[in-house]
Amino acid sequence: MTANVPSVSSVGGFTDVKSSDYFADAVLWAVEKNITSGTSATTFSPSATCSKAQILTFLWRANGSPEPTAANPFTDIKTTDYFYKAALWAAEKSLVSGSNFGANTDCTRAMTVEYLWKAAGSPTPSAKASFTDVPINADYAQTVAWAVEKGITSGTGGGTFSHNPTCTRGQIVTFLHRAMGK
Repeated sequence: MTANVPSVSSVGGFTDVKSSDYFADAVLWAVEKNITSGTSATTFSPSATCSKAQILTFLWRANGSPEPTAANPFTDIKTTDYFYKAALWAAEKSLVSGSNFGANTDCTRAMTVEYLWKAAGSPTPSAKASFTDVPINADYAQTVAWAVEKGITSGTGGGTFSHNPTCTRGQIVTFLHRAMGK
């Protein structure tokens, strides 16, 4: 005799996103809002890591894909790059600076919450975050505290935020959904 185990269905037609995944609602939201799509017709690739170009493109699209007005400050991008307008928008909003965009740079969890925080106007959080791996004087301490206060993240467990690992597509859309989708 076999146990009656409820089946876990796939979400949005993606075979790699199950209804029980923490990022399932965020994936549906991101696809519905044209923030991102799958990596194929049947896969979302939630465990794939994200680059700086990808997160800033997702964030630009989540903000309505505004047309940038400033000249290109970057020496390493061209008008045919899929992230071109997102990069210019990110520079205009002071999310990034300098003359090198670094599109393929891995986007860490700390970078992701920093971009979200800056896009929200760099608000001052009312309290400090209490993660064992976020020193109070870390460059990203205020952004992490803000993200916790806004319910964007609660860390990775065991009292840690895990600022250095590269963000996955599942994490990125979850952060965006919690910051902008509710």
